Amino acid sequence: MIYQKTKNIRAIQLLLGHTKIENTIKYLGVELEDALRLSEEIES
Repeated sequence: MIYQKTKNIRAIQLLLGHTKIENTIKYLGVELEDALRLSEEIES
């Protein structure tokens, strides 16, 4: 639900305690390119 509202993969990664963002992406079931693009937009 947090991801759907914020699209902040990094926040979800921290909340879940994942050391690799790839694990979070797999957990969320999003495409890697979409996830990286969204992550870059949020961190910029």
